[in-house]
Amino acid sequence: MQKRVYMCMSTDVIHSGHINIIKKASELGTLTVGVLSDEAVSSYKRYPLIPFHERMAMIENIKGVSHVVEQKTLSYKDNLEKYQPDIVVHGDNWKTDFQKEIRTEVLDILNSYGGRLIEFPYTNDPKINEIDRRARAELSTPHFRRGRLKRLISIKGIVTAMEAHDGLTGLLVENTVVHQEGGAHQFDAMWVSSLCDSTAKGKPDIELVDMTSRFRTIEDLTEVTTKPIIFDADTGGLKEHFAYTIRSLERLGVSMAIIEDKTGLKKNSLFGNEVKQTQDSIENFCEKIKVGKAAQRTSDFMICARCESLILEQGMDDALTRTRAYVKAGADAIMIHSRQKDPSEIIEFINLFRKTDKITPIVLVPTSFNSVTEEEWQKYGANVIIYANQMMRASVPAMQRCAEMILEHHRAEEVDSMCMPFKDIIRLIPAE
Repeated sequence: MQKRVYMCMSTDVIHSGHINIIKKASELGTLTVGVLSDEAVSSYKRYPLIPFHERMAMIENIKGVSHVVEQKTLSYKDNLEKYQPDIVVHGDNWKTDFQKEIRTEVLDILNSYGGRLIEFPYTNDPKINEIDRRARAELSTPHFRRGRLKRLISIKGIVTAMEAHDGLTGLLVENTVVHQEGGAHQFDAMWVSSLCDSTAKGKPDIELVDMTSRFRTIEDLTEVTTKPIIFDADTGGLKEHFAYTIRSLERLGVSMAIIEDKTGLKKNSLFGNEVKQTQDSIENFCEKIKVGKAAQRTSDFMICARCESLILEQGMDDALTRTRAYVKAGADAIMIHSRQKDPSEIIEFINLFRKTDKITPIVLVPTSFNSVTEEEWQKYGANVIIYANQMMRASVPAMQRCAEMILEHHRAEEVDSMCMPFKDIIRLIPAE
């Protein structure tokens, strides 16, 4: 009786290394390949160019593969317990990288019923690295980037975005990964905030920085990153201008524009009712949403309507009336905001909104009500969590303290311990 062999694959670009290990694995017995879900793949490496079902079809047509099944997580546990293969095959690269915890789990499960692990030398070929580089370049193009946010929301249920205001912060958002319990956690998208964009230029957040300048920030990000971009479009300006803004953002590859339902000279929401702020009428704001939706050229692009009712203390009923009207007008998502440190106001809104609308994505910027985890927000019914300004806020005190210490000591030796070596910074920057 032939041995049952199991291996896992995530790839959407088949190369010689994959063919070699599949050939070796199939020679050991009847080979079942577990194909990682899109969610699992995007959690630890680049977003797949080819969606899950197409990857399954591609792999099941490779010679030597007898069966193809879904592997929903990086962990092999569920599939090993379900299929109980005699042999698991893997490259030897997971002995040292973040997957070593997964390897340990696989060994423990195999040992529990007498299975064994066979590891083959990992293929480290410059040609393969070039294939991956080209795939990443493809992901950075507007066509591929634009629709990725909508697909990630559909796949994962909840996505996270971190603020980026230039190429370097974009690279940090792109490449920062934390490995936990055999898995990986990283940001799904980048948030281009008018507040941080203005602050980086030393200007007030009153829509003073024009769209041409803000589009340049997007271009800086798209040149060096691949992740989806969510754009803070403030009030959207005049509806006649808003149509052109939407088309420009769409061409640049932006995935979502968020517009807020206020009028007049923009005042930051952090001030609430401390400064005079005027909320637009439901009718006018709905008309702006309709103009924006009519202007876009693809179904991938999303317009999110941001409701300021709770910020301006207009009450829960006003917030619900407005957001339901905005969705009816064509908004692809709604954002609700609060200045309260207690998340109960936002949780109440989500619960009430979800009673009549189970589908429309809810976007949150939990800057003040920051004690709730992403997993908890997902259970409540939120879909997009934006960390709107933490990178900027973290950088300023560090730079300020560095400057103070140099002034205090009349030299730079004392700040060396708080400075990253420039050669390490340079390694963050791609060669081309």
